Amino acid sequence: MHFVAMMMQSTPDPAAIQKAMIAIIPIFMLFLLLVLAIVIVPFWFICKKAGFSPWLSLLNVVPFGNLILIYVLAFADWKVVPAPVPGWQQPPYPPQS
Repeated sequence: MHFVAMMMQSTPDPAAIQKAMIAIIPIFMLFLLLVLAIVIVPFWFICKKAGFSPWLSLLNVVPFGNLILIYVLAFADWKVVPAPVPGWQQPPYPPQS
């Protein structure tokens, strides 16, 4: 009981909080960079393969920018020519009358 009362009355040491924050901020920044890379890199390749500028993938950094990018990719005409299938030939056109 005495320990609980002592913990309730004590205030945290400002120097200890400052040291904890100095340790946590770089870890948080590395985590943020990792999350951004996980999101931006796939969209970079999708935009490049769709014929758009890969720099559009940076819209993911802006709030709600990812929704804009998804709608652009979903409803825009992709400037991509389908790859030919090996062994497949164009069938002859039917005779015109």
